[in-house]
Amino acid sequence: MSAQVNDGVPALQVVAPDGVPAITSSTNLPAVLTPILANLTWPDGSVGITQGDVVVLASKVVSKAEGRLIKAPDREAAIDAETVRLVASRENADGSRLRIVQNRQGIVMAAAGVDSSNTHPGTVLLLPEDPDASARALRRGLAARLGGVRPGVILSDSAGRPWRDGVADLAIGAAGIAVLDDARGRTDDAGRPLEVTVVAVADEIAAAADLLKGPTGGRPLAVVRGMGRVVTHEDGPGARVLNRTGAQDMFALGTREAWERGRAGDPLP
Repeated sequence: MSAQVNDGVPALQVVAPDGVPAITSSTNLPAVLTPILANLTWPDGSVGITQGDVVVLASKVVSKAEGRLIKAPDREAAIDAETVRLVASRENADGSRLRIVQNRQGIVMAAAGVDSSNTHPGTVLLLPEDPDASARALRRGLAARLGGVRPGVILSDSAGRPWRDGVADLAIGAAGIAVLDDARGRTDDAGRPLEVTVVAVADEIAAAADLLKGPTGGRPLAVVRGMGRVVTHEDGPGARVLNRTGAQDMFALGTREAWERGRAGDPLP
């Protein structure tokens, strides 16, 4: 699967417009984002978005619009409420606690995705209740206002990755995107069959978009052009299928937690 071809050369373009206002629980996101997208200017001088473009929006914008900013004097209690399974925990030198957990959305990440950055003291921001449903609703709202253009939609959030330093954006919600590109059964350039290669396309698009929109600077929105091959008419199963849990999870617990469960004679997940 390749990017859109321009003059025989694969090309990928990302534009991150400004102009997204402060979002509250009374904000109609499709209504607010439509004029920004309709007036988007591309490097080649074209304006607006077309079929095959992918709209990537920071999930915290959706959370604010859905009223997921809550009072929580104790952030740890909010993390408890959003946690389904503890994967690993560590006490830091400053007395704070790092927890890697599976949250109610099925995602394994630090602090269950509970965010206290850029919020008023005594409040925290939770992830959207159902990110895929939120992506589908946003896609419907945009299509109704964009003259029938149905862009792919990704809701992104930053997360750490096992054995890698730093965070990267990944897709926690998606609509109209083939989130996985299963290359098994194809052949590589040497003619050998591919047996295990499944590419997380939605995560790669989310990461590419975040290179411009970023966690600061007031640009929570980006549009990616050149990946029309993965944009589908149907909304599809969403980003939830990217979560590897249950029998597929080879690292269901942190090392210390696994030892403790084993010593206690508890069955491992």
